[in-house]
Amino acid sequence: MHHTAILFLELGGVILALGILGALALRVGISPIPLYLVAGLAFGTGGILPLATSEEFIATGAELGVILLLLTLGLEYNADELMTSLKSNAPSGLVDLVLNAAPGAIAALLLGWGPVAAVAMAGVTYATSSGITAKVLSDLGWIGNRETPVVLSLLVFEDLTMALYLPILTALLAGVSLLSGAITVAIALATVTVVLVVALKFGDWIEKFVASPNSEVLLLKVIGLAMLVAGLAQQLQVSAAVGAFLVGIALSGELAHDARALLMPIRDLFAAVFFVFFGLQTDPAKIVPVLWLAAILAFVSMVTKLATGAFAARRAGIGRAGRVRAGIALIPRGEFNIVIAGLAVAAGAHPDLGPLAAAYVLILAAFGPLAARLTAPLVAALTKAKPATH
Repeated sequence: MHHTAILFLELGGVILALGILGALALRVGISPIPLYLVAGLAFGTGGILPLATSEEFIATGAELGVILLLLTLGLEYNADELMTSLKSNAPSGLVDLVLNAAPGAIAALLLGWGPVAAVAMAGVTYATSSGITAKVLSDLGWIGNRETPVVLSLLVFEDLTMALYLPILTALLAGVSLLSGAITVAIALATVTVVLVVALKFGDWIEKFVASPNSEVLLLKVIGLAMLVAGLAQQLQVSAAVGAFLVGIALSGELAHDARALLMPIRDLFAAVFFVFFGLQTDPAKIVPVLWLAAILAFVSMVTKLATGAFAARRAGIGRAGRVRAGIALIPRGEFNIVIAGLAVAAGAHPDLGPLAAAYVLILAAFGPLAARLTAPLVAALTKAKPATH
């Protein structure tokens, strides 16, 4: 059979399967991310129906998916809001970092995986899934609650921490010298600083350049600019995804709203491809031996995120019900966790790291939204019983 025909057949089969799984997730009321990961496991090495020719195409689509995920997240904020939020919630962000990075790092060191794998695992257990959390807040009608700005500020703090963390991790994985690593981190810091300054000082100019009354032109300009900055960021040892996130921050107001509406369908398509691609890289047989460890890490992470949410909400003067909601909203893991694990797996950090991360994300991506739905009636009852805690 012709190579192109096989490519189309495989891609069509994968995308159709994703559509069916997405519909199933909607019916059950859970995030589709665990099902997308399962699909990747089924189509990858050791799976039921391994792909023959389309894996390279899917890999490129996965990279685009990460860029679009972070671009649309950046569009949720403007630079002024970002800086104000970071200043007021920095202590909570630091508590989040310490409490949630520690379990992964400690687990890797206890298992004897070494310091580089420990740094990678710290990132895997640290970051909340912004995409899943945003969906949970929207689906349960929590967007207007007092604790929601606190949750969003923690997500922003995590994303900016990733902007500094990813170049450090990349340097460690590459095994570069201390001097080269320091230079890499310095370049990354300078790049992030320059883009933030440009977003703060020249955001109006960027918006005038991108703005268009035609939706097609607007879409092309936004995606083109995001990919250019992402490529430049990657070249300067900063994550391409972080570059796209900063482009989103530079755009605000009605323009950001219009761009987000146009990007959502494209983002969802390529984001699904991204999760499939991570599953493709993981042999299902290797997940079973580390499933117990993933379950323990997941439980510990639930406790630490609940503690983080409670601490941050309490600092903001929010009552008991709001603190519980904030903690629950922070439980899901997804995009960044898989990105970090993917980098570590590609660099050969440890053979068990990929399967452990996949199982860990599967548990928390599924349980996070489910926990929010199950506890929503309890939290609502608590709110009615104590109006002051809303």
